[in-house]
Amino acid sequence: MQVILLERVAKLGQMGDVVKVKDGYGRNFLLPQGKALRATEANIKGFEARKAQLEVQNLETKKEAEAVGAKLDGQAFIVIRSASDAGALYGSVTTRDVAEAATEGGFTVARGQVVLDRPIKDLGLHSVTVVLHPEVSVRVTINVARSVEEAELQASGKSIQELAAEAEAAAEFEIAELFDEVGAAASDE
Repeated sequence: MQVILLERVAKLGQMGDVVKVKDGYGRNFLLPQGKALRATEANIKGFEARKAQLEVQNLETKKEAEAVGAKLDGQAFIVIRSASDAGALYGSVTTRDVAEAATEGGFTVARGQVVLDRPIKDLGLHSVTVVLHPEVSVRVTINVARSVEEAELQASGKSIQELAAEAEAAAEFEIAELFDEVGAAASDE
């Protein structure tokens, strides 16, 4: 299927390019999303007439996205989830969770704008890409924790595994001291 791109599409082309795509991709994604038109003669002529208007509209949305992106880039958002002692989540953090966390933080981010490189299935700090415009993308940090206090500790640079190891070492030390005291008391008698 031949289509005319109405906006920049990653790994496909720039606005105005006539490209060949698979029928399903064009019919199920590009056309319904308004990202492309079928490359018929009438559509090509119509596009040429509207090209200047589309370019101006694209520039305006890109400027708005860059303004929002400047504020959003590098932001950190906290997502509270239940997890095991080892730090594995019961479930995962999805694009919807990231979008809701950003929205609660005062930014308007749609679920479709969030790109996860891999599923988030453990506690910690995770870097996530948010695509605000086909030409503007920013990185945000998602702090996945069991509580707000734990999130603050993670933000300061400590991992949950380090904290668990420290707590376990402290408990073992207390137990060793207790046995030393019991042993010393038994030898006094």
